[in-house]
Amino acid sequence: MGSIPKQEVTLKTIAKMAQVSHTTVSRALNDSPAVRPETKAKIRAIAKQVGYVPNLTAKGLVTKRSYMIGIFFTDLSTGTSASFLTDVISQAQHILPSGYALAINDINNTRNNQTLLEHNYDGIIVLSQSRSDDNFIAEVHDRQMPIVVLNRPIARDDIPNYSVNDFIGAQNIVAYAIRMGHQNFGLIKGVPSFESTTQRTRGFFNTLHQHGLTIDSELVKQGDYKPKSGNVAMRQILTSGKIPTCVFCENDDMAIGAINACKELGFQVPEDISFIGYDDMAYSKYMLPGLTTVRKPTGQIINLGITKLTALLNDTTEQVQPDKQNIAPEIIVRGSVYDRRN
Repeated sequence: MGSIPKQEVTLKTIAKMAQVSHTTVSRALNDSPAVRPETKAKIRAIAKQVGYVPNLTAKGLVTKRSYMIGIFFTDLSTGTSASFLTDVISQAQHILPSGYALAINDINNTRNNQTLLEHNYDGIIVLSQSRSDDNFIAEVHDRQMPIVVLNRPIARDDIPNYSVNDFIGAQNIVAYAIRMGHQNFGLIKGVPSFESTTQRTRGFFNTLHQHGLTIDSELVKQGDYKPKSGNVAMRQILTSGKIPTCVFCENDDMAIGAINACKELGFQVPEDISFIGYDDMAYSKYMLPGLTTVRKPTGQIINLGITKLTALLNDTTEQVQPDKQNIAPEIIVRGSVYDRRN
């Protein structure tokens, strides 16, 4: 005998169990303010219990939505580390309202905006890393598509913008290393066109200047935010004959490569050379030694961005006011900075 097919769970199924109309069920699952909170909670609990899965195709026909959110990075092939990309996607999936899917895109490969037309996104989140994104951001806004810009401050007040104060972050971690007795620094920079590189480099040099310190030009090397570039840059520093006591890597991925270069060439970390990084990726606390770094509030800015985007998507009566926040990151102290005060 064949198995008995499982009965399809519909809105009417839930309505019968909750003893309400199927219209009320639909409104509750779409978070309508017309349904009392206790009724919403009851209906959602029943929907979860019976394993209800909404038909997004049918729902989209009614609501005129695709239930697709586009996340656009500046460039996925250059400068966007795999660890940062994974962190962003993980945070976004956790925060995104139920029923929505993510589509990850590359602005540098979408200059003609054809992807926007093909996918008909309900809203767009831009993880902007460069001012070269400004034309794309303007085009999306001109199309009257809901948009929020994260990661980098932008020079317009009509688009919600949540960013990280990389200047302050770099200042604070370099100041910490100076307090630990370090005066001879090296620097491995990120992608030149990225705003994060500009601000982290500014913060680094500003802090050295405030403490009356200078840096030899041979100890400043260019990287691209990837581990290999950190390794190559550190080897160049180590073979220059001018050895710093502390190296600031402008992200944790480059710090991994740089630390490995030191170990491969016989230098002890942190006793011979200390390291400070940026981003506080998930692996940073498991490095040997654990990496002292700047914790970038990725989850916080994504939470703010998706909350604002959701408000824009659901607003049918009046314009949701744009919001701008530039959030200072925090220092995470571990074992990669040697105490040279004694």
